[in-house]
Amino acid sequence: MKTVVLGLLIPFIGTAAGAACVFFLRKDLKRGVQRALTGFAAGVMVAASVWSLIVPAIEQSANMEKLAFLPAFIGFWLGVLFLLLLDHIIPHLHRGVDQSEGPKSRLPRTAMMVLAVTLHNIPEGMAVGVVYAGLLSGSANITAGGALALALGIAIQNFPEGAIISLPLFAEGKRKPKAFALGVLSGAVEPVFGALTVLVAGLVVPAMPYLLSFAAGAMLYVVVEELIPEMSAGEHSHIGVIAFALGFSVMMALDVALG
Repeated sequence: MKTVVLGLLIPFIGTAAGAACVFFLRKDLKRGVQRALTGFAAGVMVAASVWSLIVPAIEQSANMEKLAFLPAFIGFWLGVLFLLLLDHIIPHLHRGVDQSEGPKSRLPRTAMMVLAVTLHNIPEGMAVGVVYAGLLSGSANITAGGALALALGIAIQNFPEGAIISLPLFAEGKRKPKAFALGVLSGAVEPVFGALTVLVAGLVVPAMPYLLSFAAGAMLYVVVEELIPEMSAGEHSHIGVIAFALGFSVMMALDVALG
């Protein structure tokens, strides 16, 4: 159980460490750096969705033979539709769009910014939770190393997210402790949703393939809706593409080496 608790906390620690950059850096991150970090995060999430979630989901349904893809297919679409629903009912700024052209809301811009990152941290927490739930259930397709690889991969891509929240808030006039706290707050949903997913998945072990692919669909929705537009915006978009490839390869290596 200690291994599970640590695994659920690792991504949150990554966010908190990134938010702590506000105490060491004086200025906001340059646009090129933000684009590179976003591309890296997108690469990590795509690789994690494939190797750590969709592939195990299909392997766990091998007894269905030619229909082994079906649970992963259904779960994937449920995840996409779930994030689509959240995207419409929760007011937030879309990352990568002109803030002046963002959605009209009575919420202050600071709250909208935190909500944007918080929203896309939800599927990440669920992804880690469902993998550790599979580990607890004794699934032969999920190893402790593979679960740790996913947690570490998400923690790595959470580091720049924490900085992308706290540094702009400080540049806008927020005090460093408050900017740090808001950055940390954006990642607090990950261990919460991760723990809830472990509890639910533990009660419905046969649904594990659906839950794994559900998390994958939700994560890929975030990549396409939020991260890819941001990493490709403006000139020199190749920086984001190269960073995407780097993030993908790092996560792939982690999953294979530790899994």
